[in-house]
Amino acid sequence: MKEDQFKTTYKKAVDSMTPSEEMKKRWEARMQNPTQEKKRPRKTLYLAASLVLAAGIGLAATGVLQQGGPASPSVETAGTNPAAPDPDAVSSNSVVIPKLKLPDGKSGAKAKMIGLVVYKGNVYTQANTRLEAADAAALRGDKLGRTTGGIDEWSGKDSYIELASTIGETDIYAVKGYDSEFRVMSYTEMDGQVFAELFEHTNGITVNSGVDLLGKLNLKGRIASAEWESFDSWNNGKQSYSALANDAHLDAFLVALLKAKPLAAEPLMEQGIYDDENRKQLYLILEDHSRVELTLFGKGLVRYGNAPVFFEVEPGAFQALWESMKA
Repeated sequence: MKEDQFKTTYKKAVDSMTPSEEMKKRWEARMQNPTQEKKRPRKTLYLAASLVLAAGIGLAATGVLQQGGPASPSVETAGTNPAAPDPDAVSSNSVVIPKLKLPDGKSGAKAKMIGLVVYKGNVYTQANTRLEAADAAALRGDKLGRTTGGIDEWSGKDSYIELASTIGETDIYAVKGYDSEFRVMSYTEMDGQVFAELFEHTNGITVNSGVDLLGKLNLKGRIASAEWESFDSWNNGKQSYSALANDAHLDAFLVALLKAKPLAAEPLMEQGIYDDENRKQLYLILEDHSRVELTLFGKGLVRYGNAPVFFEVEPGAFQALWESMKA
């Protein structure tokens, strides 16, 4: 599966809320003219109708760079200018992910769909950690505010004000056990059903090792169980999961993951990394019942969600885990 197909499949959301009539009509039109690509089913209930910035969240975004490459472009989000990375925090192996550049409504550039919330001037996007509706209440922390909606495909940067979102009006909460500067949760109850989703701030950061991004997932000592899925199953929506032993191989892999070297996504995308089907999905079910999804590439790389960075894991730890993933 090529990267454009991967993005479309991965970022799919279900319209579970009550959006504006205009948004409803756009969504119904999209449903009447679906793409030809196979859609992967989802086990989790999602809040929905949302969008991806035109530049493509999780790819080059707005010029994600590896230090030593071309200069970072000017980037704006929620009407603010981000500060330059701290030189003391940047090394030759760092990957700098600038804040997302929002489309200018005057330019006529149209965005695509993904879940998005603005909180404290930062853009939080749909997480690659899933949460079943039944488990959401236990993780719900302090209320942070209520989203206003108001962002659609044509929104310019002036629309990205505090608590603006693409998920309609819903309450936003901190998530117990996680830093709200990294992760927040939308939560609403409607007709006796709970709708909850996690959102993460993975832009405007400098990644020196796995700990700067993957460390925020708080995996250490919290794995309740693990599963993996072959590329064939993932690609064809079979959801054929195999149990993975929570043993020394997994422990060593997780330790190595935090020390892993970051690699900018854009060059790897250009080289066609997603054309290679030699990859597997790793699902880590934590003690809080959240489910972290990682993509493992046979060449020793790992990626989490849409963040435009891959991680090169120490070969011994990676291969030991990879070889244990056998049907």
